Amino acid sequence: MTSKERAALRAQANTIDTTLMVGKGGVSETLVAEAQKLLDIHELVKGRVLETAMMTPREVCDALCEATGAEGIQVVGSKFVIWRKSEKVEQEKKQAAKKAAAPKKVSGNYNPVKAGITRRKQQAKERRKQQKEYFHEAAVKAAIERRKQQEG
Repeated sequence: MTSKERAALRAQANTIDTTLMVGKGGVSETLVAEAQKLLDIHELVKGRVLETAMMTPREVCDALCEATGAEGIQVVGSKFVIWRKSEKVEQEKKQAAKKAAAPKKVSGNYNPVKAGITRRKQQAKERRKQQKEYFHEAAVKAAIERRKQQEG
């Protein structure tokens, strides 16, 4: 894993909540099973080593990584972050990308090119109407001024 990938995962880990707690039991089979389950669901797991634990956060992180096949991303204070690629999450990302990339279906005989042309024509027509009104008012005012000057 490159340092840039690791930095991106650290940034993602800032926003997630601590989901794995390690107590005085240390790294047990139940803790490893829980870590496996969380890694399958989320890929990125943040854990915390309680003060009652007999292991340091670095030791816990290394033991969990070895037991689950994950990679240690970060250990800060009593917290640690581990990551493992999950096929389930990858499939969800691919499906979301397909949905986003799929062309939008429109009902009827909608033609986006024709709709754009029609919209631009309508906008131009409205601009011409506004200009005509503005210049018409200006011409009327100018005619009134000329008539006043001729009479006065």
